[in-house]
Amino acid sequence: MELRALKYFQSVYELGSLSAAARACFISQPSITSAIQQLESSLNVSLFVRHARGVLATSAADKLYPLAKEMSDNAKSISHLFSDSPKAVPLRLGIMRSLGAQRMSFLLKNISEKINNLEITLVEPEDPCDARVVLAQSVTSSESFVPIWQDNYQLAAPKNWPIAKKTMIDVSDLEGIAFINRAPCDALNKLTNVMNNASIRFQPRANIKTIEYAWQLVCAGIGAALLPDWQEIIDAEELSLIPIKNIDLIKHIGLAFKTNKEAQPLIIALKQACNSTSKSNNDIQ
Repeated sequence: MELRALKYFQSVYELGSLSAAARACFISQPSITSAIQQLESSLNVSLFVRHARGVLATSAADKLYPLAKEMSDNAKSISHLFSDSPKAVPLRLGIMRSLGAQRMSFLLKNISEKINNLEITLVEPEDPCDARVVLAQSVTSSESFVPIWQDNYQLAAPKNWPIAKKTMIDVSDLEGIAFINRAPCDALNKLTNVMNNASIRFQPRANIKTIEYAWQLVCAGIGAALLPDWQEIIDAEELSLIPIKNIDLIKHIGLAFKTNKEAQPLIIALKQACNSTSKSNNDIQ
């Protein structure tokens, strides 16, 4: 069993496509196909099932993947150990605000695992950069988009408030509720517009900019806030997250990059890291 074949297998598994894996590994698709077939033959299992949009991993592939990844990582470690000082790979990555430190750290970890000798610089999404992590609605016509997360905004209320006992909130329930006003926030703007149309006054108790501060103020009992369903917010013992009925408060966040740079190795590696992050997030959910 060749390490190269396991590397090709790992790429197909992560990308869900033979052609995409071939591009990422800088070889022809027939070479990828041949390597997978040889691997299947040596293990006497079927690793992938073809479908119209790519391939689907079998249960055997699910078992093999962590072992193949470990071997690949060990091979990289050995190579780094005995190599001369490698040349850094610079990456300027634009990061939107209110992304969340926990999941941003997880994404950066996945990126660093995909790109050897990475030297990363985090900048504002509007600054010159190789790629940026932004809302889907911020993507320009010259950019492609790889989705990573879906944020479902809900009402976060202190645990001891009567409204926190509800499993679903109607807009009418927000009458007289003190809010943590976070700006800018498109989801909150949408909610306040619905409240205004229902003649319900939005009553701000505090004005801030970040989700992290809003979350802490809710836990302190200062007011309610419209917050995304991040795992760390869901796990907070001092608050409850309750969905609001009949309002679409969903935001899609992902990687945006210039479409004409899609075939560049740096962008291919970034896409792989984003796909791994998205898959891990879905597995957790």
